[in-house]
Amino acid sequence: MKKEDIAIAFKKLQEDICYALQEEDGNGQFISDIWQRPEGGGGDTRVMQNGNTLEKAGVNFSAVHGPVSKKMNDAFGLDADEFYATGVSIVIHPYNPFVPIVHMNIRYFELPGKTWWFGGGIDLTPIYIDEKEAKFFHGQLKNTCDVFDKNHYPEFKKWADDYFFIPHRNETRGIGGIFFDRLMGKDKKELFDFVCAVGRTFAPTYCHIVRDKKNTTYDKSHKKWQGIRRSRYVEFNLLYDKGTKFGLDTDGRTESILMSMPPLAEWHYNYTPAIGSEEEKTLQFLKKGKAWV
Repeated sequence: MKKEDIAIAFKKLQEDICYALQEEDGNGQFISDIWQRPEGGGGDTRVMQNGNTLEKAGVNFSAVHGPVSKKMNDAFGLDADEFYATGVSIVIHPYNPFVPIVHMNIRYFELPGKTWWFGGGIDLTPIYIDEKEAKFFHGQLKNTCDVFDKNHYPEFKKWADDYFFIPHRNETRGIGGIFFDRLMGKDKKELFDFVCAVGRTFAPTYCHIVRDKKNTTYDKSHKKWQGIRRSRYVEFNLLYDKGTKFGLDTDGRTESILMSMPPLAEWHYNYTPAIGSEEEKTLQFLKKGKAWV
């Protein structure tokens, strides 16, 4: 399977997801910012701001290539002269604190003449954790995984729990999902079909959650908690996320890389939720190994 065909399929996925999100929001429109990478390739960064429901949504596509710098080789142990990478990356920050933050990414990486692999995943970061919602979300991911391999969901769910963890807070970023990287050694078309299926799972799953929660009433206390949880999201992305690090280490486009940042976040010194509050209950769920399905 050619890398160009993978890129075409990923670009089509970006188009389909943007359309679904615009339909769900009902008012917001994605703007398209097409860019070129001087070293090779480029991308299309699409961002919606100030929609009806979605305060900020980014749906990025990129297909980049070029020489592997010493910095990249040292950081990722590539031992190569050239690379090619293409993918779709999504982060959404809704207005309503009861609608969760969501992230999705699928990607293909190739060292020409040497090796290739796929990576990606989807994870959900609720501001207030709803067990029914969490079970639905994980159930949809499990259904997609099970079509290809019954071992995928438990393996990739654990990988997500371990990856989306904030060590200095001793808490997970959210309720996890699935995460996988460097999938190789099998039939390339089968792995391609799997990552595309993951990508296609995103829009119907998330739009269902949005419809269920977007009209929930909230007050200033809920927005304050949203700001605090958003700050945890920022801490993880800037300190631990490998995609952010890779993008910056490969001289990627800063605006596209940091589109995952929320428009507003809050840091309160030594904030502790009231005992028995919904905020405290949410913190109690942010542990590794929670079985949702």
